[in-house]
Amino acid sequence: MKTKKHYLSLVVLAGGVGSRFGGNKQIAEIEGLGCTIMELSIADAVTAGVTQVVLVINQAVRNEIEQVILPRLPAGVDVVLVEQRIDLVPEQYQNLVQQREKPWGTGHALLCAKEYIHNPAIVITADDYYGASSFTLLADHFKNSSSWAMVGYPIIDTLSAQGGVNRGVCQVENNQLRDVVEYLNIQIEQGHIMGDNPHGKRERIALDALGSMSFWGITPVLFDALEVGFTEFLQKYDNGVKMEYYLPDQIQHVITSNQQKVTIYTAQESWYGVTYKSELQDVTGKLYELRHG
Repeated sequence: MKTKKHYLSLVVLAGGVGSRFGGNKQIAEIEGLGCTIMELSIADAVTAGVTQVVLVINQAVRNEIEQVILPRLPAGVDVVLVEQRIDLVPEQYQNLVQQREKPWGTGHALLCAKEYIHNPAIVITADDYYGASSFTLLADHFKNSSSWAMVGYPIIDTLSAQGGVNRGVCQVENNQLRDVVEYLNIQIEQGHIMGDNPHGKRERIALDALGSMSFWGITPVLFDALEVGFTEFLQKYDNGVKMEYYLPDQIQHVITSNQQKVTIYTAQESWYGVTYKSELQDVTGKLYELRHG
């Protein structure tokens, strides 16, 4: 059967187990809207021109997604469900499967979608709300460019009143992403954004700094790098199977080795994310207000 051609796809990484949330947060409904965060993102993506959605899920949520969520998605969009399974590793590393409990990480999750992505794609996580304009930014990007891209969010707009947060701070040069540096315990102190750098030193972060909130624009060549990187990951961590294979690390490796350029765009809307169940009500209220005014 001939494969349907798509010009822009959306990959939703929804395979996490939500250990800090205490359940499968990717299927938690927004009170008053009768849908999940990822359904809002899918609707925004389709409006921006996406015609294919690949949902990378875990087995525990398949039934709920098939029976409840899929019937609510926009008509006409091509939806594929892909399970991120622990046993989806090269044959020579099957021995590690017996020791593994958690999924292999976001890099592996995207790799699971490889056979379905033959064109540019936007990659997001299921439990983050990015705003409709971010999808338009990347849809427009791919009309004029074959390079990768990302939408960065002002760090100052992603901080929490509940305490410090961890964020990947973008290092940008000529609108190109050069590096993402992970800072811990970021919060406002005496009018400045302060965070702990990778060496544990507390330092000031620029007020206009952008954070990586996992909103990527990629092309299929990334999958080759992901396959190579995952094999190297398994070789390196064969005695410690709790480590995770992260997507941002692999994109950074491609940038550092000059294999790809990543154009960075500044978000035009706020980002909302849910890590803990206690945050769901607050985010729910903000999204309800955003959608209904």
